[in-house]
Amino acid sequence: MLNEQLCWDAVTGRDRSQDGKFVFGVMTTGIYCRPSCPGRRALRRNVRFYETPAEAERDGLRACQRCRPLAATGEDPNAERVRLLCEYIRRNAGSGESLSLQELSRRAGLSPFHLQRSFKAIAGLTPKQFVEACRMETLKSELRSGRPVADAIYEAGFGSGSRVYERADTRLGMTPAEYRAGGRNVAISYVAIDSPVGQLMIGATDRGLCFVEFGESVEQLEQRLREEYPAATAAPMKEPGAKPLQLWVDALAGYLQSGKSQADLPVDVRATAFQLKVWKYLQSIPSGEVRSYSEVARGIGDPKAARAVARACASNPVAIAIPCHRVIRENGELGGYRWGIERKRVLIDRERSGARAASPAGSGAPR
Repeated sequence: MLNEQLCWDAVTGRDRSQDGKFVFGVMTTGIYCRPSCPGRRALRRNVRFYETPAEAERDGLRACQRCRPLAATGEDPNAERVRLLCEYIRRNAGSGESLSLQELSRRAGLSPFHLQRSFKAIAGLTPKQFVEACRMETLKSELRSGRPVADAIYEAGFGSGSRVYERADTRLGMTPAEYRAGGRNVAISYVAIDSPVGQLMIGATDRGLCFVEFGESVEQLEQRLREEYPAATAAPMKEPGAKPLQLWVDALAGYLQSGKSQADLPVDVRATAFQLKVWKYLQSIPSGEVRSYSEVARGIGDPKAARAVARACASNPVAIAIPCHRVIRENGELGGYRWGIERKRVLIDRERSGARAASPAGSGAPR
């Protein structure tokens, strides 16, 4: 039997050590959460406690999409089905075989509604997003090998070139032809600013941020930018800066000064399907909070991938916009950070201070 007072204390304290030991349901919203859920705190009279997610679902509740309680317990009854379905998609993404939601649902033995919900909770992406990520990964590999663009698009399983070009800004960071040419003729504007943790260089295409890195000098950062995009045309931002880039720079500068979470910023980066899952999860971690590499691995539905998560964090090309500094070791140590442990410590401390400052008295408003 659960001790309801201890459970409520864990919920009000957002005690992460209790994640996986029970879940709580909010009857007014119809969702259930892990104890550490960062959402607004519910009124006690609206909360029920359950030993397992299955018990909560029998009461008609659904899993919270923010804290993903199923990932914390590893008890999603559809986890194995989704894992096998992911393997099937990877094998067949470029085959031209139908990978529609209806076909995938039939193969998994679930209704389209339940597959969509379980797949997103476990894999971190919808089935459609996962199919496209796998196809885009194949496309990148084909383009890097020198295949003609049309052939590469066909081999990757895309039905038409127009679909690829529509998604180029969110997956390749450039058109297929530009990617195959190593970024040739892609224009990048950049600017360096002073920050409390050293020089920060911000580079962007017209689609979003493609380079956000800390360094010791402007010269060092310019060299890193050109190494990252050797065939692109990179030039300092003109004064006054183009409006979108200036807004992004202002948002990052404001975040570094206050520690308060910046608005979502568009990013223009290249990623594998796995990196995309990890990076999307990192962007869901609330400012002022941290997760362990193992928690991230469980959160994306791949509990054994903690080391791969660490590699994905280390390969992140846009600091802050993809907040890899919010991931630490299981024992509470900070772990690695490609721009230095001390910077990571300062960023986390500033975010925590900003989160406390942003929380008004009586933040336990009902939901």
